[in-house]
Amino acid sequence: MADGAQLGTVPWSIRGELILNCNCTVFCPCVVSLGKHPPTEGYCQAWVGIRIDAGAYGDASLAGLNVGLLMDIPGNMGRGNWKAAAYIDERASDAAYDGLVHIFSGAARGTTGLFKMLVSEFLGAERAAVEYRTEGKTRHLTVGKKIVGAIEPVAGAGGNDIVISNTEYWMGPDITVAHALKSRVRAYGRVWDFDGRSAEICQIDWKGPK
Repeated sequence: MADGAQLGTVPWSIRGELILNCNCTVFCPCVVSLGKHPPTEGYCQAWVGIRIDAGAYGDASLAGLNVGLLMDIPGNMGRGNWKAAAYIDERASDAAYDGLVHIFSGAARGTTGLFKMLVSEFLGAERAAVEYRTEGKTRHLTVGKKIVGAIEPVAGAGGNDIVISNTEYWMGPDITVAHALKSRVRAYGRVWDFDGRSAEICQIDWKGPK
């Protein structure tokens, strides 16, 4: 914990990009309903990739690190009872690793503090080779053989990205509509394949503990 500070009091920030792919057959209704409308399949299974361009947890730099998440939600997102797991970039220092675990378990409060309320079972966190790369408009996330995904924006008028703007979604106000080119999860007993399913791209600017 940063400088021996009490958990939930350490200043932190993350700026970068987030990608998400879930089992919804069309664009995730949670973005505009803020979790009140059920996912298209009645439940949500998803993986998330995060590229941290700038950020810190206390004195520990988070810049240049990547994070992968697994989320298994039995119904409406807003009702909780989530199960989640985190894969932390193996390049992270011990302080950065601890900070990212606190952030993505919700214990660090702030933007991701809702995880502490919504996640009933944190399956675990582990160091891993988390690769997040961009090729053209395609984003790739690879966490060993556990998560292998590639998503790209859905083209709108003139070939431009379709963006849902000015939302109150917790991740960020502007969400780019995307879909999965490749999506495979083999982790924590889950075997998911979501090729062609709903995906999202979001520029994130998160902070805590307030």
